[in-house]
Amino acid sequence: MKYIPVIGLEVHVELKTESKMFCGCSADYFGKEPNTHTCPVCLGLPGALPVANKTAIEWCIKIGLALDCKISLLSKFDRKNYFYPDLPKGYQISQYDKPFCEKGSISIRSGNNTKTIGITRVHQEEDTGKLIHDIVNEKNVSLIDFNRSGVPLVEIVTDPDFESAGEVINYLKKLQQIVRYLDVSNADMEKGDMRLEPNISLKLSGDQELPRYKVEVKNINSFRFVEKAINYELKRQEELLEIGETPKQETRGWNEKKQITQSQRSKEEANDYRYFPEPDLPPFRFEQSYINELKNGLPELPEQKLYRFQSEFKLTLYDAEILTREIELADYFEKTVKTGKAKNLNPKQIANEIINKKVNIDEISPEVLAGQIQAKFQFTKVDKKELEEAIKKVLRENEKAVKDYRSGKIQVIGFLIGLVRKETAQPIDTLIIKNLLQKELSKQ
Repeated sequence: MKYIPVIGLEVHVELKTESKMFCGCSADYFGKEPNTHTCPVCLGLPGALPVANKTAIEWCIKIGLALDCKISLLSKFDRKNYFYPDLPKGYQISQYDKPFCEKGSISIRSGNNTKTIGITRVHQEEDTGKLIHDIVNEKNVSLIDFNRSGVPLVEIVTDPDFESAGEVINYLKKLQQIVRYLDVSNADMEKGDMRLEPNISLKLSGDQELPRYKVEVKNINSFRFVEKAINYELKRQEELLEIGETPKQETRGWNEKKQITQSQRSKEEANDYRYFPEPDLPPFRFEQSYINELKNGLPELPEQKLYRFQSEFKLTLYDAEILTREIELADYFEKTVKTGKAKNLNPKQIANEIINKKVNIDEISPEVLAGQIQAKFQFTKVDKKELEEAIKKVLRENEKAVKDYRSGKIQVIGFLIGLVRKETAQPIDTLIIKNLLQKELSKQ
């Protein structure tokens, strides 16, 4: 391979707090009438002062802890200055040089291997308003809904450690799973709870230095779109490099209709934002005991639950991975296992039923499911002599099937099991029938 992709990622996660980041307005804005969840603070009116949301800060730190970050005992907010219509104050309250969380990592699967992705930082900021482009009185206009302005937003920034769109998708799915397990965000892409911004460049194979440029693709709201955008950019940049051009350092957007990225503006550097400490909010000093308390309060995370399901319930990696994808399904499985224990059901029987039958956990309670599985496996006590006679009769009357089995067509055993069941007309454990059939068939 002549060129190696160098990809980093910025992910914005909206927290599901009751109120906004710096005011008391409701943060439950989705689908509400425009500009009905606003106040002087989130509208940036003169004289309005921010007050930090304690829960949002704790949740930001919890995300950092779940990503194995170092938590700063001294942190602060900063003003990130830029003018855009959806930013009423003319600046965004964010974090610059002293974020709440730094230097973490997360492991992902890359092919058959595990790869560690570095987490540069996890910091807290406020969301912007939403621009709506529409036609009013036959004129193209841009309308602004400030309901989203000021909603708590956590930005998670990775090191440039990804080398393919596939690795990015694996990371994003795992990150989405973690924030859902923490119960700090719904991470619903369609509602804008989780927005993705890859930074993409290419370097020559063998180069140790990072490329001199990077292209950021802004505000993507689906795994499928981010995969398409990355692959398109890698192809576009390779074509430019092949003719001796260095791709421009710029911000681009993904156009789903045209299936291309489009230039938006030249990419800003940190000094373009004229960061300075937020004068209306004091710095934060944390005691290590407070951080330890937050860490001890973390729930069991997806990776831990995956390994526990394998060891405690003797599940395969495949089964455990499916059952731990969503915390609701994992909890449902454990409740059914607890109920099923009194009915002599083992976890594997329950896992098979949930996975193979695609059980609707909202409609069938763990108790009902355990009862259904018990009924399925409630067999008649076997009279071994009668069963052996039934097997011998079936084998005598089906010489071709016997010959096929002995010549290597072992799948015919299923046919013979069915005939034995019909002969006995009783619910007998399939495994018992199969073992006796194999024993009889092995005789010459």
